Amino acid sequence: MRIRDAAAYLGVSDDTLRRWIDAGTLSASVDEAGRKVVDGHELALVARTHAAPPPLPDGLASSARNRFVGLVTDIRTDPVMAQVELQCGPFRVVSLMSSESVRDLGLELGSVAVAVIKSTNVVVETPPVAAP
Repeated sequence: MRIRDAAAYLGVSDDTLRRWIDAGTLSASVDEAGRKVVDGHELALVARTHAAPPPLPDGLASSARNRFVGLVTDIRTDPVMAQVELQCGPFRVVSLMSSESVRDLGLELGSVAVAVIKSTNVVVETPPVAAP
């Protein structure tokens, strides 16, 4: 994987990724075209070790693993239902809930909230593979 693509997947600059390579955090090789590239699996391992989600608010505990701490960026309500949007790091998470729940949770624009995702269905997609 090219340096610029790897940097984009990690959410860092090309320069940061090159510094990590120079520091030995990530290894690189040269492809047939003479470009510096990194191994996708090694990149995934580095991404995992450098992932630092925000800490949970004080006193909050749960067994759920898919938790995203974020800020409320939009709330749309009608008399019965609401759509709440959170910005959780680089991820936008949208939840549909009752308007009563929005009031009970005290949700307002800019408030801290935790999106807990528990799903029996997860869709995984990949980009198209270039023909050899």
